[in-house]
Amino acid sequence: MFVPALGDMPKLKTRKAAAKRFKATGSGKFLRRRAFRSHLLDAKSPKRKRYLATMALVDERDADNVSAMLPYA
Repeated sequence: MFVPALGDMPKLKTRKAAAKRFKATGSGKFLRRRAFRSHLLDAKSPKRKRYLATMALVDERDADNVSAMLPYA
């Protein structure tokens, strides 16, 4: 039977819903999708739809919450 050494912390679980929505950059920041691109696209201009298709950085005020959800990102 395997007994972990004293002081070994248990593994942290990744929130899978967050893993599907956020991606870490090389510098440690997080990328997210933009809102308002899922439906009602006829009323939006092609320029606006192209802009909404790009990734955006997660705001620095929310980055701590995202990094807690993605402990190994």
